[in-house]
Amino acid sequence: MLNAVYQLKKPRQFELVFKDITFDEEHIIVRPTHLSICNADQRYYQGNRPEEILNQKLPMALIHEAIGKVVYDPTGEFQVGDRVVMIPNLPCEEDSVIAENYLRSSKFRASGTDGFMQEYVQTTADRLVKLPEDINLTVAAFTEIVSVSYHAIERFMRTAHERRNVIGVWGDGNLGYITSLLLKSMYPEIQVYVLGLDKSKLNDFTFADGIYLVNAIPEDFQIDHAFECVGGNGAPRAINQIIDYIRPEGTIGILGVTEDNAPINTRMMLEKGLRMIGSSRSGREDFVNLVDLYRRRPEVVDYLENIVGEQVVIRDIKDMSRAFEKDIHKLIGKTIMVWEK
Repeated sequence: MLNAVYQLKKPRQFELVFKDITFDEEHIIVRPTHLSICNADQRYYQGNRPEEILNQKLPMALIHEAIGKVVYDPTGEFQVGDRVVMIPNLPCEEDSVIAENYLRSSKFRASGTDGFMQEYVQTTADRLVKLPEDINLTVAAFTEIVSVSYHAIERFMRTAHERRNVIGVWGDGNLGYITSLLLKSMYPEIQVYVLGLDKSKLNDFTFADGIYLVNAIPEDFQIDHAFECVGGNGAPRAINQIIDYIRPEGTIGILGVTEDNAPINTRMMLEKGLRMIGSSRSGREDFVNLVDLYRRRPEVVDYLENIVGEQVVIRDIKDMSRAFEKDIHKLIGKTIMVWEK
């Protein structure tokens, strides 16, 4: 069967190519229905990656945050019509120590291999997780980025010492919102404070125990641990502020992505005996546990609905380009492409 794949040929230019899908007894076929645009997709779309990286990875289909409907399953794991979230991480081996999302041999959709901007996606059963029937589909579309925060929190809690009275989250964007929401939902006894640059964005963090602008932090403010969810050019300032306000032997979780090296105050980091733990992407276990959290705590999905931004119906390449252009100019939130075909 010929499958339509919508690849980014070069910055701001999509092209339609056809690739053959061979039916077998191991692979399931899913039709994507809701796709969420990530900042990583935008970096490719706008050409904001080093030229050698673009030359190496393009042409390539974008999008690693998506859900779809099962249309063919020879394994019997799913029913035709089941709504599933698709896992973009594609491990090629197992390791007793290193998780699938950190194995250097693993592939990742929309980063070196085609993402979910395809008419049909062929994958294995372990790369799919069934969604609750009544879930908000626009929220479910960006389950992948939520799973990244879930994964980071789980790793963090295995490392951070047991005094967890107050945790600070630096970042008032989507990642900061998701991470602080999950923290408060998974560990309601912990006081969660969010720190950012935009007061109007911070006002949306209604579930947090407190919010502060980063240029107006009280002098007596102290935290036991912290998460950095800023990334980009703001990462160095955020990390160094955390080092200033964190108590000795605290743990700092790094989630923000930056293309440049971030200079940090190593002297004070050493004096305080701090731990720093980086987290990236997620694996099947994180998706399974997160979907279970959706079922047990439906208010989490309700809160996540607040960061749904544009919803763009797409039928062809022009619509896809329009969605990406809209996403560039959004003030906040996730841009969701709703595929009609």
